[in-house]
Amino acid sequence: MIEIKNKKALFDYFIEDTYEAGIVLTGTEIKSIRDGKANLGDSYARIKNNEVFIINMHISHYDKGNIFNHDETRSRKLLLHKREILKIRDKIEMKGYTLVPVKLYFSKNRAKILLGIGKGKKAYDKRETIKERDINREIKKNLKNKY
Repeated sequence: MIEIKNKKALFDYFIEDTYEAGIVLTGTEIKSIRDGKANLGDSYARIKNNEVFIINMHISHYDKGNIFNHDETRSRKLLLHKREILKIRDKIEMKGYTLVPVKLYFSKNRAKILLGIGKGKKAYDKRETIKERDINREIKKNLKNKY
């Protein structure tokens, strides 16, 4: 199962709420994603005219594609229900949150993206995250050596 995660989003943001959305893709884009050639690192989502778009998501060219190959970082429309879009827009505008893609995966042979509503972390929050991760790694290592 192909699953592309945005590790940077989980490190840079406190994700409070998530939404699953479909993506409007072309044929060569879906083939590249199935090959695992996509990157969510610098991408983000925006709401324009009550429609959600993912911006700067990188999907590499398909190797066996022809002249109709896609643009790698074009804006792609996301498919959400209208009430979900309005709920997301209200949270983003009122509380100063941002819309970040967390994970790209397949569900029933359809490409889905998990969007997270997150608030940015400060430098000291990031240091705490690193410290917690190191402590958990040490605990797992000690438990593995114990048994």
